[in-house]
Amino acid sequence: MLPSRSHAVWLATAVLLASQSLLTAQTDSSRLIAGDWNSIAGPTTQLFHECIGAGRANEGLRADWQRQLALCQQEIGFKQIRFHGLLCDDMGVYAESRNGQPRHNWQYIDQLYDALLAMKIRPFVELSFTPSALASGSKKIFWWQANVTPPKSFEKWDGLIRDLTAHWTERYGAEEVAKWNFEIWNEPNYPGFWGPHNPQRAREEYFELYAHTATAVKSVDASYKVGGPSGAGPEWVKSFLDFCITSNAPLDFISYHGYGLGGGASGLDADGNSFLYLSPDLLAPAHNAVSQRAVIDASTKPNLPIHVTEWSTSYSPRDPVHDAYFSAPYILEQFKNTQQGVASFSYWVFTDIFEENGPPLTPFHGGFGLLNFSGIKKPAYFAFQFLNRLGKTELKNADAHSWICRDENGGAQILMWDLTHPTDGKIANQVYFRQPHPAAEKGQAKVMLTGVPPGNYILKTWHVGYHHNDAFTAYLEMGAPAQLTRAQEKALRNASTGEPDSVQPVVVTGSMTFESSLALHENDVVLMDLVHAGDGK
Repeated sequence: MLPSRSHAVWLATAVLLASQSLLTAQTDSSRLIAGDWNSIAGPTTQLFHECIGAGRANEGLRADWQRQLALCQQEIGFKQIRFHGLLCDDMGVYAESRNGQPRHNWQYIDQLYDALLAMKIRPFVELSFTPSALASGSKKIFWWQANVTPPKSFEKWDGLIRDLTAHWTERYGAEEVAKWNFEIWNEPNYPGFWGPHNPQRAREEYFELYAHTATAVKSVDASYKVGGPSGAGPEWVKSFLDFCITSNAPLDFISYHGYGLGGGASGLDADGNSFLYLSPDLLAPAHNAVSQRAVIDASTKPNLPIHVTEWSTSYSPRDPVHDAYFSAPYILEQFKNTQQGVASFSYWVFTDIFEENGPPLTPFHGGFGLLNFSGIKKPAYFAFQFLNRLGKTELKNADAHSWICRDENGGAQILMWDLTHPTDGKIANQVYFRQPHPAAEKGQAKVMLTGVPPGNYILKTWHVGYHHNDAFTAYLEMGAPAQLTRAQEKALRNASTGEPDSVQPVVVTGSMTFESSLALHENDVVLMDLVHAGDGK
């Protein structure tokens, strides 16, 4: 492990309290992050709270899955969670009697939803996929064999959706269910997720399924929110809007997905052997997220909310970029550039307890999660945790890769990062990220906050980057063992504790200025929390 980088903290009297930075930066590459206590930009973004993804409903019945979600709720606090497979066979929702009469069963769903609501997180309901007994075909996807064909009977499908919605209304109350979002299917524009009767009419058959499902939900309570098309990208948004407007199908929001890959990448990467490349556009998810705002607002249904219900660096659950420290600044950059125009922006996913490709074979295998299978925090986790530590008032700040915020307890936070493309999109993720990469110097960063009320403060500083809250690099340097001993697992947890790098006293005097400087490296993330500790009298 490298030693923590200390921070030079200056009093208003210009007396140096803390030690100098361990690394000296070139003066021509300095960076200024400056704000004034009384120059308010507005409320701090809360978009990161709105929704998070998970793999499938049945995984949510596991004790370890629920423990990891409880940790996320304690340290981040998501409002909604979305996952696939609510209606699949492993949730036991649908069967038929010998004479073909539907039999509905909500016991597994009740156990899951009760647990979610007890953790103060609501379901973002994805109504998928088709129970085998109700399916019109045999096309399936994933290790857990989700049937993706249309229902054999819309009468029975509508009854299933209507009865389930009515059950939720009875169990949780209409006022609660009215706060949920009902998204219909997942990525029907991607052939793997949709097996229509006529592939030439895939879009039209999905629209038919959507209209039936949305109408069934609304038949229970017209105030319930329905939407789609939950696309793999935004390609169907315009035609979906046109369909809903023309047919008068219920529509309360638009949803679609977007990932950060380029280089002609395609497919599910089911075996984890594909070569996938980061897009040269490091804002690809953010650009995708807001790409349909003008399309929607130009329609006769303007101002519909946009829910981006999946996004990440990569759509593969076997892509090591998800484990790398690069992911932390990447996530922050997307939220910084998606503060307007979308209602939710749901990272895919919170945990590596995720079995689309089957059970993970190694502790760090490129899984989507913020946490690995055994709950070790990845660098990506800290991007969300740091966002949650920001005060609710954002201060004006000309630096594009940082936030300066105030909290209601008289403190302030500065969250900054560097985002540097590690490969320019020319080296496959599976080649580049499966080896350690020391971070190059990016110069000196100076923080200046004026107008700070005089008093005593405690400055806490956290860091994510190479060898800092970087369990994946520690794992690679172990030799990337396929299985961990207890000692190895303990060492990896110790490499990613999330404890502050430094805790220092700061006194702000009559000039009311707080200054600090530190050395930055490529793809560093630094959070500084100036905690008010008294008025100094």
